[in-house]
Amino acid sequence: MRRIIVLLFVTLALAGAGHAEKRDYIELAQRGWGYELRSTMVGRDMAIPVHINGRDLAGASLCLVGEPPHPQTLAILNAFRALLKHSFGYPAPMRYAGQTARNCGTGRTVVLRLYSGYPPNRELSLDLDWLSEIHQLGLPSGRSYVVTSPAMAQTFFGRRGQGTHIVVKQPAHGRPNLLETAFHKSILIEELFQSYTFGMDILLYDKAAVYLSKLQETPVNLQRFAWSSHDFMRALLNSNPEGLCAFDVFMLHAVAQAPVDQTIEPGFIEYIDRQYDHLWAQTDATLADPQFSVLLDEGCTKSIQVQR
Repeated sequence: MRRIIVLLFVTLALAGAGHAEKRDYIELAQRGWGYELRSTMVGRDMAIPVHINGRDLAGASLCLVGEPPHPQTLAILNAFRALLKHSFGYPAPMRYAGQTARNCGTGRTVVLRLYSGYPPNRELSLDLDWLSEIHQLGLPSGRSYVVTSPAMAQTFFGRRGQGTHIVVKQPAHGRPNLLETAFHKSILIEELFQSYTFGMDILLYDKAAVYLSKLQETPVNLQRFAWSSHDFMRALLNSNPEGLCAFDVFMLHAVAQAPVDQTIEPGFIEYIDRQYDHLWAQTDATLADPQFSVLLDEGCTKSIQVQR
């Protein structure tokens, strides 16, 4: 009887935390990867083709510019690179190139600019001018660009391949508190995950709903807060998970293996439907690996029971 009571208690606890079913994952995949590109930057050369496949950055190097990485930033980057190698099968080389993206070279590279003070608007503009030059992106020359949030990522498609640029605010001092640590971890993981998978934001308007993905965001007005304020950090942390969810790890494996030309086409979702159990077996093994624990959000990995 005691064992039955314990099992009943665990079942009720999981029910309170929330259940995810296969149809939930399929729907999230459709929303995060089933988009159509309907607009582009004003002034961009529209004759340049756009090709969206989450595997396109597999094996690309990560070039850090701006500030040297804070120890917390470096720990997240190394764990994420290990996750990419685990999922895609290719290493993700990384190096620090100093203050300018021009030192990154012309190979398959993701540029990550790190800063902790004022938004690096001038540096962003110079970075994008250089990316446009080497990849023939067709961006308007001489334009000034603005950092519009503490973390932002952009991928541009050119005649000589694509260029991905990420800007992320990192801790400003050596010993960030728990709130600062969680905030900077969250924004870095989100931009890395979206850049390397081409997953898009998924708005979640029900504030009582359980998060199933790092892509999900509850709309929140942050305009009245300074980016470095604790009020801003708390509000942003409350708007989506702190780290990756089980679904996000699941999608990394799906993106890495789906035999499709583009991961925004219906065939990608059909592949997930067919290979659901196989992808989940891989996801279970990845979630159990301690080297990736720093990237995960316990609230949407351990407390969510997935019904298959």
